[in-house]
Amino acid sequence: MSQIYSNLKFLGFGDQLDALRERRVVAPVHIRIKPINHCNHNCWYCAYRADQLQLGEQMDLKDRIPEAKMMEIADDVVAMGVKAVTFSGGGEPLLYKTLPEVVERLAQGGVRVATLTNGSNLQGRMAEAFAQHGTWIRVSLDSWDDDSYAKSRGIASGAFTRLIENMRAFTKLGSKCVLGTSFIVSQDNHSHLAETCALLKDVGVDHVKVAAAVVSNDVAENNRYHRAIMAAVSDQIERASALNDDGFQVVNHYHETDERFEKDYQTCPFLQFLTVIGADQHVYTCQDKAYTELGSLGSIKERSFKEFWFSDENRQRLYGVDPSQHCRHHCVAHRKNLAINDYLRLDNDHRFFV
Repeated sequence: MSQIYSNLKFLGFGDQLDALRERRVVAPVHIRIKPINHCNHNCWYCAYRADQLQLGEQMDLKDRIPEAKMMEIADDVVAMGVKAVTFSGGGEPLLYKTLPEVVERLAQGGVRVATLTNGSNLQGRMAEAFAQHGTWIRVSLDSWDDDSYAKSRGIASGAFTRLIENMRAFTKLGSKCVLGTSFIVSQDNHSHLAETCALLKDVGVDHVKVAAAVVSNDVAENNRYHRAIMAAVSDQIERASALNDDGFQVVNHYHETDERFEKDYQTCPFLQFLTVIGADQHVYTCQDKAYTELGSLGSIKERSFKEFWFSDENRQRLYGVDPSQHCRHHCVAHRKNLAINDYLRLDNDHRFFV
């Protein structure tokens, strides 16, 4: 099976690397669009809703991108040469009713599309749109049966069974769209990791990404929580990995988080590769700072995304982000930033001596 996760994907995009050296702004490679903030689940570890995390401190649950604005954004994305769009939360993106039309419009313009989802609405027109046009879907899981799923997400029992049925049905659509899942590891579910991976393989899922639940903005508290179960989780991952074959893979992203909180670099080069558009029609630096004042680059309510992105205002904001001061929280891009910064420091004359 080919590798789909890597910190080195940036090496394929020389325009962005050249722009970073020259402190210019070019179109991002990838955009996350959060079309809607409403969600039909209430996951206890959700960074936008959990009181102990508060990454989405300014999020209004009623916000959604108006349909006309969404189509304008899609047209800008195509015109700018953006390569990929992922729909995510905020809320549950597949609850945005006109998303199938947006997906088709992007795909017709040559943009690859994907979504992060709880999978509850992965059916009907929505499933068909991603089956036809999607590159990948990743369903977030944290449970192993109806009761555990209902408890962790504050929903009625039976939803887990319906999710499994949705995923089975999706795999039968004859799509090339990769169907993955994220298993979010906690103290409550870790002993069920291997059995859940076996179930997901039987469903027809292509891979399971194993990741640690972030339970606090405090790194010490977060690590104490996971150290209590780390040995048991490692055993579960080893058992689950025995299921790996050409059609299924367990991807181990379970780790301590010290390194992802503290940063010693003063710029965030990954901002040239991935940006976020929120349901409030603000552009944000990243998913970790969406719906926060510090993370906001600016509003596109009264102007197009394309106009805003290439503005001097945005250039100043992008190059003004100092992760050593502004980002002392969990950061999904940290390892990518380390790799990009290492690349950018290469002496131009000596880079040929590989």
